[in-house]
Amino acid sequence: MPGLSLQSRFALWASAMSQSPFTILLGGPLTLTKRLAAQLAGSRFIAADGGMRHARTLGVVPDLWVGDFDSTDESLFLEFAEVQREKYPAEKNATDGEIAVEAALSRGATSLIFAGALGGTRSDHAFLHLLRLAALAEQGLAVFMTSGEEEAYPLRPGSREIDLPKGSLFSILGFTELSGLTIENARYPLDGFHLPFGSSRTISNVAEGPVRFSLKSGRAVVLARPYDLSGA
Repeated sequence: MPGLSLQSRFALWASAMSQSPFTILLGGPLTLTKRLAAQLAGSRFIAADGGMRHARTLGVVPDLWVGDFDSTDESLFLEFAEVQREKYPAEKNATDGEIAVEAALSRGATSLIFAGALGGTRSDHAFLHLLRLAALAEQGLAVFMTSGEEEAYPLRPGSREIDLPKGSLFSILGFTELSGLTIENARYPLDGFHLPFGSSRTISNVAEGPVRFSLKSGRAVVLARPYDLSGA
């Protein structure tokens, strides 16, 4: 950056750091794929309790490690001894994942990736993560969730495109009734469709490449399986 003062260079660096994406490492399953590695490139990391094991898989060192540590393997404490830890009591009013999100936001995060947020043995946590995904999107944050094999994206009023491989499966789960739902570049397109709450109409669609969505009103998530070509 020739010609810039030291103060200006520092301001640019600080701005870049505050805008960088944060990945929250959660306790669900995570498979390292080429797609996942590309999605996480340039991210900073915060681990929530046992989600730290994914740092080993990804070969990263998180900025912070939070939680009550009731689901953390002892070997991780030795392996990541240099990572700053914030311990919370088990009797707390928020999940470890929510604490990690607040820590990322306090560091200036404007986009969040939740790795290890889908599947696992706790369906209550998995469902909560999807609700949090929708809530954070309403706050203006760019967010998505991934297990490496499955991804979740919020769908809000407006338009968006999701880059999916041709032949991969995806579904839309409505948290409310949806009006004006349009799906383009998919095997089963829709145009201005009204989806009643609880309907299965938007389950198991097939991408023809990047899929375009638009919605007039309602809240939903898109669940995609980019490596599942069983519908092709």
